Amino acid sequence: MGVLNQLGFEARPANILQQLVQKVSSSRPGAWFFARTLHVQDKALFKATKGRLTVPTLLAGLPVLMLTTTGAKTGKRRTMPLVGIPIDDDLAIIGSNYGQKNTPGWVYNLEADPTATLEYRDRTIEVVARRADDHEADRAFELGSAVYPGFAKYRARADHRIIRVFVLEVASPADGA
Repeated sequence: MGVLNQLGFEARPANILQQLVQKVSSSRPGAWFFARTLHVQDKALFKATKGRLTVPTLLAGLPVLMLTTTGAKTGKRRTMPLVGIPIDDDLAIIGSNYGQKNTPGWVYNLEADPTATLEYRDRTIEVVARRADDHEADRAFELGSAVYPGFAKYRARADHRIIRVFVLEVASPADGA
């Protein structure tokens, strides 16, 4: 059983108002603002609603999950809200960082230690991340753009760097999870 089934993950189409919020959030000023503020609000709302809501889920209709990684430099556990992209029975996550200049820290964390914890709504599972190959990355961007059109804009704005994509798979006991 893959990550999708274990989490009960689903991506629903956004309504008209949510589509408007998606357009604003994927604009250059919107992305700049949300890159600096959203993760703090998201984690608080997720915790307060026992995993039922995040700001992007509520306002933009996005399927957000919480990914907890181990800091590559600090060794501390770090949690970030990310949009999950269904890819076969698993989930992909894209290190677009809203199309900003820098690669997000969670990417380096997964490269140093691919084991992570994934939360969606009221479910939590242990996963192992693996770097997507070029074909899988392109497919994740294609599928991700159907969930959130901003991914295509982020990819164009961040063309100065390689945006890393990871596929999250259910961890086995042998993975150390």
